[in-house]
Amino acid sequence: MTSNDTRAAGTTQLSDSKTALAAKPGQAGIDPRGPRFGAGITAVLLLTVIGLGLDAAAALPATLAERASQPAFILLSLITALFAWGAFAGIQRHPYGVFFKAAIRPRLSAPSHLEDPRPPTFSQGVGFVITVLGIVLHLAAVPYALVIFAGMAFIAAFLNSVFDYCLGCQLYVLLVRAGLVGRARSAA
Repeated sequence: MTSNDTRAAGTTQLSDSKTALAAKPGQAGIDPRGPRFGAGITAVLLLTVIGLGLDAAAALPATLAERASQPAFILLSLITALFAWGAFAGIQRHPYGVFFKAAIRPRLSAPSHLEDPRPPTFSQGVGFVITVLGIVLHLAAVPYALVIFAGMAFIAAFLNSVFDYCLGCQLYVLLVRAGLVGRARSAA
C-alpha cells in the first residue's frame, strides 16, 4: 500500500459518532455539509434573536399583541417555521438544503461519505420543539424565556456548523440504540 492509498483510506474513515450517522449501502444519503451550512445560517439568525430579545426581555410588554409584535419574537417564529419545514417535510426539502444542493454543492468536491437523512431531520424536530417552547413561554410573559430557548437552539446550531457535532443527531442515535425510534414494526 502506498502513502497515497493510506491517505485515501484515512479520508473515508469516520469517527465512531459519524459512523452511526452514515448512510447504509443502498440507502439514499445526503451530503453532510448541507445540514452544516443550514446550521450556520440558523446560528446567525438565532444570535440575532438573542440580541434583539435581550434588549426587550427585561421589561416584557403587558399585552399579548405587543409581545407577539416584538422583532425577536417574529424572527424566532420564522426560525420555528423553518425547523417545522425541515422536521415534517424532511431535511432534503428544507429551503437551506435545496439552496445548498442547487447552488453550493456543484462548486464543491464530492463528499467523503453520505449521511443518513433521518438524524438531521430528527434534529430539526428537536429544534422545532425547543423554539416552540420559547415562543409559548414568551407569549405567557415568562421573562427571558425567548432568549433562553433561542440560546439553547443557538448552542446546538453553533456546534453543528463550527464543530460538525449535531446534538439532535446524537440524540437520535441514542434513541435508536435504546430501541425507541427507527425500528421497523414487525407485522403480527
